[in-house]
Amino acid sequence: MYGDISGYQSSNGGGGRRRPQVIGTADFYRRLPSEMKESTKIGVIMSFLALFIMIVLFLFETYAFLHRSINSIVAIDVNAEQILQVNFNVTLYDVHCDFIEVGVWDTLGTNLQNVTKDIHKWNLNKEGSVEKYHGRNHEQKQIAHEYHSPQELQKQQEMMEEGLLAAVDLTSDNIEDFHSKNDLAFIDFFAPWCLWCQRLAPTWEKFAQEVNWQHLDVGVGKVDCVAHDDLCKEERIMAFPTLRWYQGGKAIMPDYKGDRSVGSLLDYAKSKIDALEDDEYEDEEEEHHPGCLVAGHMMVNRVPSHIHMEAKSVNHELNSMMTNLTHRINDFSFGVPGGPFMSQLLHIMPFSNAIPEAEKRSNPLKDKYYPTYHFHQAFHHHMKVISTHVPFLFSSGLVYQVLAESQLVIYEEMEIPEIKFIWDMSPMSVYLEEEDRYWYDYVTSLFAIIGGTYTTLGLINKLILKIFKPKAY
Repeated sequence: MYGDISGYQSSNGGGGRRRPQVIGTADFYRRLPSEMKESTKIGVIMSFLALFIMIVLFLFETYAFLHRSINSIVAIDVNAEQILQVNFNVTLYDVHCDFIEVGVWDTLGTNLQNVTKDIHKWNLNKEGSVEKYHGRNHEQKQIAHEYHSPQELQKQQEMMEEGLLAAVDLTSDNIEDFHSKNDLAFIDFFAPWCLWCQRLAPTWEKFAQEVNWQHLDVGVGKVDCVAHDDLCKEERIMAFPTLRWYQGGKAIMPDYKGDRSVGSLLDYAKSKIDALEDDEYEDEEEEHHPGCLVAGHMMVNRVPSHIHMEAKSVNHELNSMMTNLTHRINDFSFGVPGGPFMSQLLHIMPFSNAIPEAEKRSNPLKDKYYPTYHFHQAFHHHMKVISTHVPFLFSSGLVYQVLAESQLVIYEEMEIPEIKFIWDMSPMSVYLEEEDRYWYDYVTSLFAIIGGTYTTLGLINKLILKIFKPKAY
């Protein structure tokens, strides 16, 4: 009996049941005894290198997870809006605010001239910076002209033939002498072909006669800008007729803009003389034809259209030879009727950094400068407007991206050039979508970084040790 007991114990290795060997082989984290491990300098270096690479890759992966990318899809435009808001801010460097007219045309038959609603103007100084608010764009007021009987006109014609006109004909040769003899002067710059100049001519002569009869200390002159175009270019005459006051040979701005009647002209001259005698003469330091900043927005039909800016006046004939439409576009963008906020959505949304600047085409003409070095020229800006749907909170916002090209157009000599902004709506629309990335993708990537770096550097470490291990002899 004792033998049986001892035999059982012997067969079980000296007491208790032995564990199955399969359990030991399932241990994935078996480790070697510490006395079998060996630390090397190369191993330490590779360990620090592995740690550094893991940290760098972790930071890049975390940044990529937090900053989502944007995907774009092109599809047929289903936008059903009928009205489009156009926002503009344009600086014209050589056209007076009084003469700038803004109009709009579209293929549905809309043709509006001198749009006044929601358009404002600012005068510029000689440096091209905003000087003062000119006011809202408004309908130009018709100037009253004086009626002259046939007898008066006949009498003036006879006086002209006899050389007895009171208004002095001025040229480049005698204008300096005229200013030296007349400290105060009032000069009419005209063109014979100008209708308004023709209506003013008898009034101006009658006004000159009244000045002489009342012994006003004012020289009254006139300049034919066709015969003496160099003189008118030197004086920067942009519109006919231009009635300009001078003191000591220096132009006093702004030009006269009142009614063209003898009474109104006399009142203006007397007010200038009284102001000088009272030492209250206002010498406005305004350039002859300063620039103008025009800004505002229009609600237009969502069809091919154009906005044009030109020099125009209901009381003058514009001098096409002096119309310089050099300009800078500070803003020209398209937005929804809700306001200009959505038009800038591509630039202010948190994910906008994922969109390259070159792809943010909501305002491609912004801060572009378009100089014209010769008269009878103007730039036309052609645009293709693309509806773009951008994810915004729990829905999507509509913005408009623009592809733009500009072309310099040459006009005929007698044509008044104009700046045009021409656009067409694209039949295709762009849908921007944020690329979703789930948290488990991020965790999986982190494990791959850790495991991949550890394994790769471990293999490199073994290879280096194998190459540089001392050979046994």
